[in-house]
Amino acid sequence: MSNYHIKQFEEYFQVYRKSVRNPEQFWEEIAEEHFIWKKKWSNVLSYDFSKAEFKWFEDAKLNITENCLDRHLHTKGDKTALLFEPNNPEEEAEHITYRQLHERVCKFANVLKDKGIKKGDVVCIYLPMIPELAISVLACARIGAIHSVIFAGFSSTAVSSRINDCNAKMVITSDGSYRGSKTIDLKGIVDEALKDTPGIESVLVAKRIHSEINMEEGRDFWLEPLLEEAYADCAAEVMDAEDPLFILYTSGSTGKPKGMVHTIGGYMVYTAYTFKNVFQYRDNDVYWCTADIGWITGHSYIVYGPLANGATSVMFEGVPSYPDYGRFWDIVEKHKVTQFYTAPTAIRALAKQGAEFVEKYDLSSLKVLGSVGEPINEEAWHWYDENVGKKKSPIVDTWWQTETGGIMITPIPFSTPTKPTYATLPFIGIQPALMDENGEEIKGNQVEGRLCIKFPWPAMARTIWGNHQRYKDTYFSAYDNKYFTGDGALRDEVGYYRITGRVDDVIIVSGHNLGTAPIEDAINEHPAVSESAIVGFPHDIKGNALYGYVTLKDVGESRNHDNLRMEINQLITDRIGPIAKLDKVQFTEGLPKTRSGKIMRRILRKIAANEIDQLGDTSTLLNPEVVQHIIDNVK
Repeated sequence: MSNYHIKQFEEYFQVYRKSVRNPEQFWEEIAEEHFIWKKKWSNVLSYDFSKAEFKWFEDAKLNITENCLDRHLHTKGDKTALLFEPNNPEEEAEHITYRQLHERVCKFANVLKDKGIKKGDVVCIYLPMIPELAISVLACARIGAIHSVIFAGFSSTAVSSRINDCNAKMVITSDGSYRGSKTIDLKGIVDEALKDTPGIESVLVAKRIHSEINMEEGRDFWLEPLLEEAYADCAAEVMDAEDPLFILYTSGSTGKPKGMVHTIGGYMVYTAYTFKNVFQYRDNDVYWCTADIGWITGHSYIVYGPLANGATSVMFEGVPSYPDYGRFWDIVEKHKVTQFYTAPTAIRALAKQGAEFVEKYDLSSLKVLGSVGEPINEEAWHWYDENVGKKKSPIVDTWWQTETGGIMITPIPFSTPTKPTYATLPFIGIQPALMDENGEEIKGNQVEGRLCIKFPWPAMARTIWGNHQRYKDTYFSAYDNKYFTGDGALRDEVGYYRITGRVDDVIIVSGHNLGTAPIEDAINEHPAVSESAIVGFPHDIKGNALYGYVTLKDVGESRNHDNLRMEINQLITDRIGPIAKLDKVQFTEGLPKTRSGKIMRRILRKIAANEIDQLGDTSTLLNPEVVQHIIDNVK
């Protein structure tokens, strides 16, 4: 029985038991049978939770790009590796084969070397979702440089703080980007950021929108002419399994962003293995993750996981609403997409437009649907299941984090029975635990607590760049010998997990601990409601009271708002109990979100507490204008 591709529920349990009884032996078999190594490890795993130190495949030597590219050349050289779908549907899609991708990565790697980049140097990448983004990531990995991708929607302040934090030597950007009907001046943002980044020696600029931009002599170089002259072969640098592969910043909800460091060997093995099983990828499938490579989802499940499996991975430059709300489904039909992985935020936005945008298209190629980024609410789950999957494509509601590197709790399609709003069971090798306030593990089912992981897994982040103490304090100090996720979860009667939201989104009202996710779920069941967010605000008697920000489906909702408030509170009373009723309900045009679709509750908390002078930098939000609108309409 191959443990690499699980196809049945029984098989899941067999493989899972094996993976937790003897984790070292289990991961050793996966690593040995499915990847190429220059030198084998001397030890599979050593770890110390008290020091937050973890090493997988110690002393092993490899290069991740040989596993993602070179080894497929003989068998899959002419197969599409990346399928680029541009922002404008009139522009031709581009199929880049494994052979072409290998050549383009080698050329790019030689350009980096010519510009003085060597093993261990950090390169910041600030590019739109164009092929150069995936290629530059792989080119860094090819020569042992550490890539740090910054999502190309962040402000210049956010860009310069990240560049300085990781001491980058080079920035790769483009003249600009397309986003729906708009263009964005990326180079201008980089120029602004570089006023305060002494470490940057050179900037490579890709042409995308062909705009007039400022090029600084001696620092800025157009990419195309350099690539044309570059040699098409570049030997892969021999790397240690524990060398850093990339730094990726998570928007720390408080304080300065955390540069999570992922290393090569364990990350490669785990992302490839999760990709194969969570999406049940087969040879001629066309897989599409709608995320941006600027996020961990894009790193693990657009680039590394799919390419390590020789898959065809779609890269989409645009937005779901351009030229209209049928764009996702148009792409699915056009490329016969088989696996589709997106965020609940996108599903809710599309559901709000009704089913007619979906019904125009033939979605019969779809086999598996995925959800990522936050817990999916029941209404969105059913809409996705009925309208997109036609009730025949299982939904994998995946829970994981930037820090975990890969998917941690998820159904296996066609084997795990799904349950709306539940991420279901731990992935192979993952050992979750629910903890109580006193640091004790809560055993049994039908319980709720703080979600921890009690044994290391190969793709876990190894540190926070330049600040190991912060890594230790954030993730390993709350509970002994456990990784603390920061999330709350409940385990139902059969052992399925449901993520109830960040633990800092647990609000204590009159001594009761209330998770915000179940309350939001109840509100979102109201037929007039599109989306909601709950925060606590100080209350003289209860300590905290609940403030609800609610977006209605029809912005011009003519119904009486006072009646709507009463109906919403009745729903909460019915679903959860009168203790969870909202003291205040504010109807909003939208909710402030990060680029990855997370609702920024920190900002909503400040507004609810009337601490408007403490909002911090809102420029990196997806929709900063919403914040002002909410402030203006506080009753």
